[in-house]
Amino acid sequence: MSTDSSSPTATPGPPGQDPTGRRGGPDATRRSERSRRAIYDAALALVSEVGYQRTTIEGIASRAGVGKQTIYRWWPTKGDVLFEAFLDLSEQASEAAGGDPSEFPDTGDLAADLAFVLRATVDELLDPKFEAPTRALAAEGVVNARLGEEFVAKLMEPQLQLYVGRLRSAQDNGQVRTGIDLRIAVELLVAPLAQRWLHRSGPLDHAYADALVDYALHGLVPR
Repeated sequence: MSTDSSSPTATPGPPGQDPTGRRGGPDATRRSERSRRAIYDAALALVSEVGYQRTTIEGIASRAGVGKQTIYRWWPTKGDVLFEAFLDLSEQASEAAGGDPSEFPDTGDLAADLAFVLRATVDELLDPKFEAPTRALAAEGVVNARLGEEFVAKLMEPQLQLYVGRLRSAQDNGQVRTGIDLRIAVELLVAPLAQRWLHRSGPLDHAYADALVDYALHGLVPR
């Protein structure tokens, strides 16, 4: 064994380090992720339990077991907290379902594909996990233009473009007439669904979803 005095030796380091100089103690990144996850869960739970108006940053912080300054460091308002939590919830739901959120079914049967997606949308809108935060964000987006624009850009628009892509494929195959505005065509499908859900103006079920597809694809004139 060498006794060369130039060989590295272990020397005491500052607290939180091991003798070789490596940092010890809790991983700050993992701790931050745990806090972020707890904040997401708290925001979603409170909105479902007490409503958006009665949900506060202080309440979210208390429920999550963090200081409110931790929340303000990451988000400026409770609406921003809820929006990010909802995005995360949507991603988790897609992963759990085993589907690819960037794909729209294309079986060759346009009516069946549209009905499949609209039925799934009905199920999600009626799911208690999604209904309360979706309503809260829809309402907040009306009075908070910045959040409303984010809601459209990050949630609504990507989904609408999937419909547009499916209609364009059908158009290329001669199933949809040329020269129409595909975005308006999509709105004929999804806007009535959103209106009935938002205002609770009538039953929201699979039969209604199927009727929307039938009316949008075949119109109102006698066949």
